[in-house]
Amino acid sequence: MSSSIAAIHVAKKQMGLDDDIYRAKLARITGKTSAKDMTEGERQRVLTVFRSEGFALTPAARRADGRQKLTGRYAKKLQALWIAAWNLGIVRERDDAALVAFVKRQTGIDHTRFLFHADDANRAIEALKSWMRREAGVSYGNTNGHDWLSVDGAKVAWAQWEILTPDADLMVRKGFDQEVCCLTGAALLQEVKGSGWQTVMNHFGQQIRQRRTGSET
Repeated sequence: MSSSIAAIHVAKKQMGLDDDIYRAKLARITGKTSAKDMTEGERQRVLTVFRSEGFALTPAARRADGRQKLTGRYAKKLQALWIAAWNLGIVRERDDAALVAFVKRQTGIDHTRFLFHADDANRAIEALKSWMRREAGVSYGNTNGHDWLSVDGAKVAWAQWEILTPDADLMVRKGFDQEVCCLTGAALLQEVKGSGWQTVMNHFGQQIRQRRTGSET
């Protein structure tokens, strides 16, 4: 088997293409439904299209401890949402394996690195947002008239504050502004950037998990 045929077969598996979709794609690109029947130039044309759709014939990236990194076009977005859910106390397992399992349940796709299409990724993304909206009151898509809530991290941080402070009032925000500004060094909530909100979310998340652990003992 030539290297180009092998690469096409790897792409088929990596992109999660079933036989019918795979053969339809080949026919659309070259007019042929089998890589074996193609000329080398036609195979290279197929690989060019597959690469434009996200296929990469490279070893999976790994961390220093040998664990595989979470990769893929939508991995960072999904990981940010997963960690936010963990900091809200909704998700019990922070690690990537739990997120990958969630993605598979939502999309039927085995790993984030195989998420090539926006429709597939959005099913997992919207499922996570709906879960956080339902279980923790995160107001995705709604700023309630407060400009500082336009940042998703701010929405999560306020939902965390409501968990930690049951009588929290969005209009008054007693103690919230001071805590956020102390953690980030900002003078106003509007000055807090994405990385600052991540610091706040991590801090509040630790408090939420500590309370949960205490309630379970």
